[in-house]
Amino acid sequence: MAGLLLVSAAAMAQQRGGGITSQMLQDIQNAQKATTQSKVVANALALNKIDDLAKNFSHQGAFDTHFSVETKSQSITDQKSSGRCWMFSGMNVLRSNFANRTDEVAGFKPADTSVQLEFSQDYLFFWDQLEKSNLFLQGVIDTGKKPMDDMRVQFFFHHPIGDGGTFCGVSDLTERYGLVPKDVMPETYSADNTNVMARLLKSKLREQGLLLRDMVQKGKSAKDINKAKTQMLAEVYRMLSLTLGEPVKEFTYTFKDKNGKALSAPKTYTPQSFYKEVVGEKLNGTFIMVMNDPRRDYYKTYEVEYDRHVQDGTNWVYLNLPMDDIEQLAIASLKDGRKLYSSYDVSKQLDRARGYADLDNYDYAMLFDTEFPMDKAQRISTYDSGSTHAMTLTAVDLDAQGKATKWKVENSWGPAWGQKGCLIMTDRWFREYMFRLVVNKKYVPADMLKLAAQKPIMVMPEDPLFQYDE
Repeated sequence: MAGLLLVSAAAMAQQRGGGITSQMLQDIQNAQKATTQSKVVANALALNKIDDLAKNFSHQGAFDTHFSVETKSQSITDQKSSGRCWMFSGMNVLRSNFANRTDEVAGFKPADTSVQLEFSQDYLFFWDQLEKSNLFLQGVIDTGKKPMDDMRVQFFFHHPIGDGGTFCGVSDLTERYGLVPKDVMPETYSADNTNVMARLLKSKLREQGLLLRDMVQKGKSAKDINKAKTQMLAEVYRMLSLTLGEPVKEFTYTFKDKNGKALSAPKTYTPQSFYKEVVGEKLNGTFIMVMNDPRRDYYKTYEVEYDRHVQDGTNWVYLNLPMDDIEQLAIASLKDGRKLYSSYDVSKQLDRARGYADLDNYDYAMLFDTEFPMDKAQRISTYDSGSTHAMTLTAVDLDAQGKATKWKVENSWGPAWGQKGCLIMTDRWFREYMFRLVVNKKYVPADMLKLAAQKPIMVMPEDPLFQYDE
């Protein structure tokens, strides 16, 4: 019997086309260039990093670090071994806005002082993880009658939770749970190093999801199902409390300058009252999100389903614009001293040691004697590029005609990285690998605001632009 199965399998393999035949293999091998140069390259690649060999020596000299338009500098943050760049970038924008305010806050004027403030990422991360857990569990309930191999069911169980996100998470979470200073609730090991905590949470949530699916399929009442979900979230809450700490409910805080000098009298806050003091208004409704996706029609609004942090919160809704328009929005904001949340495919052509991004930093085509000709739309469509990292846009350099020549962002990889924690990028690179921008509505023309308010076209979360993970 076993012999018959082997014969049958061999026959099927012979009938299946598309394999590498002996003739094809011979043609492939004959196409190789056995030159002295190829042997030298092969020896070099066997003993060195690809980037070291592809690096353009002509680009290793000093580059211009002057910017004609630059916002006030602030301390550089460090997300460590976590995927919370969206939170760090969003909070950098909030604390910069606070420092720019001219109305009296906490008894002093931030614009006239060197007030130092960094928000607790650990605090907001706790609520982010709890809310995402609820988002997953509710998604499992809502799709509980669908088969396990349904695309949406698979999406939930494949991505039960993660530490990545977008600015809509910053706006929804801070409005609901407020903010606290980092001094009040500092980072824990699991906040800085999320891998193990995330793995355990995913396992727990998948187990809980199966139990909820079983309840739905057995026709249990909505009341019983919600009670079970609440008990499950209590388990998640305990895991988060043990790894990230119990969220602060009330604290006393004194604003200080970089030398530790008090700038205000001590005051008792709740996270919500502190949010009101340092942010001053609800974020939702004050900004629009724009994106450059050349695969889709420009000047139309799109919404990414399930691309949110809170079940009853806001999906990522964006207006798709050409890069020329996006750059004008960024320039208008920066000229007024306002930093911006932005995101990029940061690893492409990045010289990490120098904190410099340019299309000619590395010549991979020359090294491998080939071409890499895909444009931005093609790279997105084939999962070759996408938005991987959020950073805070802080400066632009303009030529005599007002056109951008280079840009600068505050990164969240620590102050020792790159240009004292910042990244400088040429405009050519910016146009190819920049994707998202969050802009205050005061810098957006009226006709563009009208476009942003149109009914969005729904985009599924499986889209390559939102599933790209290097």
